[in-house]
Order: sequence, then structure tokens, then C-alpha cells
Amino acid sequence: MDLQLIAKIAAFVLYLGMMIFIGLRSASKNTSSADFFLGGRKVGPWVSALSAEASDSSAWLLMGLPGLCYLGGVKEAFWTAIGLIIGTYLSWLFVAKPLRKCSITFGDSITIPEFLSNRFNDKSHVLSSVSVLFIVLFFTIYTASGFVACAKLFNSVFGLNYYAGLAIGLVVILCYTVTGGYTAVCTTDFVQGMLIVIAFVISAIIGVIALGGPSQAIEAVKGFNAQALAGAFGEAIQGKFVSNSSYSAMGIVSALAWGLGYFGMPHIIVRFMGIRSNAEVSKARRIGIIWMIISYVGTFLIGTLGTVYLIKAVGPDGLKFAAHDGQTLLGPGTENVVIEGIANLFKGDAETVFSATMLKMFPAFIAGIFLCAILAASMSTADSQLLAASSAVGQDIFKGLIKKDAAEKDVMTVSRVTVFLIALIALFLSLNPNSSIFNLVSFAWSGFGGTFGPLVLLALYWKRTTAPGAIAGLVCGGIVDVVWHYIPSSVHPIFGLYEILPAFVVCLLVTIIVSLCTKADTEVMAKFDAYKKLAD
Repeated sequence: MDLQLIAKIAAFVLYLGMMIFIGLRSASKNTSSADFFLGGRKVGPWVSALSAEASDSSAWLLMGLPGLCYLGGVKEAFWTAIGLIIGTYLSWLFVAKPLRKCSITFGDSITIPEFLSNRFNDKSHVLSSVSVLFIVLFFTIYTASGFVACAKLFNSVFGLNYYAGLAIGLVVILCYTVTGGYTAVCTTDFVQGMLIVIAFVISAIIGVIALGGPSQAIEAVKGFNAQALAGAFGEAIQGKFVSNSSYSAMGIVSALAWGLGYFGMPHIIVRFMGIRSNAEVSKARRIGIIWMIISYVGTFLIGTLGTVYLIKAVGPDGLKFAAHDGQTLLGPGTENVVIEGIANLFKGDAETVFSATMLKMFPAFIAGIFLCAILAASMSTADSQLLAASSAVGQDIFKGLIKKDAAEKDVMTVSRVTVFLIALIALFLSLNPNSSIFNLVSFAWSGFGGTFGPLVLLALYWKRTTAPGAIAGLVCGGIVDVVWHYIPSSVHPIFGLYEILPAFVVCLLVTIIVSLCTKADTEVMAKFDAYKKLAD
């Protein structure tokens, strides 16, 4: 075993050990389900902000989005980032503080399904049941993207078998999520969020310096793009760059629509409910937005400068496309691109451009620490999703429907078992080594944004919303999202539009129409008025 490999292993073991330690240390703080699921609403602004953003960004920020930049230039990634930054800001501005106040007013709710059920006084429990169903479904898909990222990381860094990488990621995430609950998840997310920013800032600076400075770096990227547009790297990648250079209005709308997801992501908006006080929301918002801007700028730089840096490092032979493992990896709609000269670095996958750049740019141990940022992004999302899904099952199904007088210990036990089960299903979904992180995330993201987003906004701002309206909107939004996703744009160009937008609109309209057609709950409306009068 060579020294470089030992150094990389040491960096990863150190990082993973720290995450597990945090989980075990946090376990003693969980004396109730409110502690396990929401940290007792005692989390400060720094941890709340970085936990929200780190759990949101996931591995697609360091793997999926740089890979997208690499495959077609920055336009699509740019508009997606703009949509996400705007969506983040608006959700912090219009959802964070009202949701914290409203969730306390309506039964001191600690999960999103519980909040919706209490807010709309759904005595039938249909709303909470459907909510849990959607949460488990889409979070399982989302969690699978995190496992895929872990596997691709261990494969690109250590040459480890894809499935062995899956197993390692699964074990570590389960260790601290099951034991530590919300506090452990938020604490590890804070550490992981800081690591992601540091990795981006330092690597971007070094990349610019290595290419001769800002102006030379920009010219190098322009040169790469010109070669791609001219077909120097093959017809498949030329097609991607040509399409991206003339990015359509529909493409821009689809990219911007990503921002709608922030209004309905259970594992993100639950951070608003867990923050220590309303007064600290503004500070958390500023921290979160600054983190996002730095991270997305870093994404663009790695996805563009990183590629140029690697090609410069391997010489002119790095400009030829080749087959990998006997198969040509270029094809319509795939992110799997390999350049012959850097095939040993990319491992046949554009989504490993970040890890390839780190390995080439830094000494082994430092590269290992920074590569833990990918692991951090994967774990910070997967742990949040597993916790949110398990809390929904434990609190809303087990205690809400099956055993209403269940002890706190029993609720947490059911939730921990649920974490294991969902993780196993997600593991099954991630068994395909060619899985696209970006595609998995986009489907799950649209599922939440198009269903829960309108309901959360209506719950906070329109007192006339009824339980039947919320149920109808949730179901219709979910159906539109799934159906739209699977209808190809070849049927009609309109189906090329990102499914989150039509799902969001349908859910909003159906909820309003059905609510107006059903009787308003006077008790709920009185509680709503009381919530609106609460001081900030």
C-alpha cells in the first residue's frame, strides 16, 4: 500500500469517525420525541442555517452540478443556481418565522404531516397519511442519490468497488442518524457545510492561480467551450454545448422553477421549526444566503476551471474520447463522459470532476480532507431525509393512527427502525452504477416542491384553506408531478418543462377551488387569527 493511499484513507477515517462520535455524543440529549425530531427547538442560527443549506445542497452540488457544467457549459447550471438562491431567500423570508409560530400555535407540531393535519383540523387523518406516503416515496429516491454519490466518490478516490462504497456510506449515515437524531444531524450538517465552503474557496483560488490568473483562466475556459462547440471532443458533447449556448426560454423557466422546491422540502423547512427563537431567523437567513452564493460560485469554477485544469495537467492526449470498460459512455441524456487522457481520474463519469480535480490539485491527505466535502454533502442530505421520513412514520402514523397513547420511547424505536427500512430501499434503488445523481435529485425535488410547497404557503397565509382542499391539492399535485416526469417531450414540447412548475400550479389551484367549495372550519380560522397576532 503506497503512502498516498494511506494518507487518503487516514483523512476519510478521521472524518467518518468524527461524524459517528457526534452521533453517539448527541444520543444522551434525546429524552423525548421532540428532542429526537426537532432538537427541542433549541438550535441556534448558525447551525440552523448551515444545516438547512447543507441538507438541501446534497451531493449534486459537488458532483451533479459540476458535471452538468462540464457537459454543456454554465448556462443551465447558472439559471438553476439563480432559481435556487431566490427560492432559498424567499423561503427564509416568508416561511421560516411564520412556520415556527404557526407550528407552535397549532398543537406544537414537530413534523410537517402533523403540522398540516393540525393546521387544517383533519380529523380523518387522510392528509397526514397521504403526506407520509409522499415523504417516504420521494425521500427514498432522494436518499438513493446520496448513496450513489458515496459510491462514486469511493470508486473515484480509492478504486473501490461501487457496491462496497454504497455499504460504507450506508453504515456511517445510519450510525449517527439512528443514535443522535435531530441534534446530531444538525451538528454534523454544520461541520459538513463549513467543509464544503472551505473546499470550494481554496480549490477555486488554486485553480485560478494554476491557470495563470483570472484573465488566463477565463480565456482557457472560453477555449475549451470553443473546441467543444466545434466538435473537437465528439458529436455528443458538441450537441450538449450547442443546446446550452442557445438555452431556450422554456429551459430558463424550468431552471428557475427549482426555487419553488424550497417552500415544500420537509427536511429543510423543519429547520425553521427547530430554530431557537423568531428573533434569530433573520441572522440565519443571511448566513444561509451567503453560504449558498459562495457554494454555487465554487460549483461553476470547479465545473469549468477544474476541467481545463485537468486537461492541462494530462497534456493534449486528454482531448480524445474513449470507451470505458468496453462501452462507449457518451450518449443522449447521459452524464457519463470520459476523456482518454484523464480516464484514470474521471473513472468514466463527469460527475466525478470535483474529486478528479482535488486529487490532481492537492497532496493526498489534503485532497482526502477536501474530498470528504462530497461525502459531507451526501451525508448531510441523506441523514436529514432519513430523519424527516422516519419522524413522519413514527409520529404521524404510529402515534397518530396506530397507538395514540404510545410512549416516547416506543415512538423513537419505531422511527429508528423506519430509518433502517428506508435506507435499505434507497440502497436497492442505488444499485445501478450508472445512476445519475442530478436526475434522482431533480425528480425528488419536484415531488416535494410541487406538493407540499403550495400547502405550506396557504397554511401560513390563507385561513380559508380547508382539509378537503389540502388533501385534493396534495393528491393532484403528486399525480401531475409523476405523470409529467414520465411523459417524453417528443409527445409535445410542453412536457420538456420541469415537472415542479405544473405540479405546483395544479396543487395550488385545486386546493383553493376545493377549499372554496367546502365549509370553512370556524375553530381553525380563530386559531389562525391568534397565530397572526403573535409577536415576532
